[in-house]
Amino acid sequence: MNTFVAVVYDDKFKAEEVRLELLKAQQDYLIDLEDAVVATKNAKGKVKLNQAVNMTAAGAASGGFWGMLIGLIFLNPLLGFAAGAGAGAVSGALTDLGINDDMMKELSSTLDADGSALFILVRSVTSDKVVPRIAEYGGKILQSSLAHEDEAKLQAALDSAAR
Repeated sequence: MNTFVAVVYDDKFKAEEVRLELLKAQQDYLIDLEDAVVATKNAKGKVKLNQAVNMTAAGAASGGFWGMLIGLIFLNPLLGFAAGAGAGAVSGALTDLGINDDMMKELSSTLDADGSALFILVRSVTSDKVVPRIAEYGGKILQSSLAHEDEAKLQAALDSAAR
């Protein structure tokens, strides 16, 4: 079962730093992330989601490849590429894998100006090795699917960085 955790930071760059640390931990096989999204809120109150994978670009690339391949069969690879890239971009933009974007935007609306939040969906984790790596960044848990005692332990570790 996947675990969801949303952590809020006062600094607009802190969530991105923590996501990079989690990606390093994933390379070390300490955590298996399904999704990791950084949300920032500017001074005007606009929320921006920074997805780990740009589904529009991935869809365009995939669609372009398959469109060109089909276009080669019908002797018009450029038209096939253009049509495939367009269709792939549209389908990629409509695809929402991982954490629900609307929920992230709703939760991010509570951020302070120039604040950030990290939303992660975790398949598995070696918590005794990952938590110390991210605890130094601090933060406040906004929402999670952890058990109450596990959430309290994680928040205590994050609070220790503030001291």
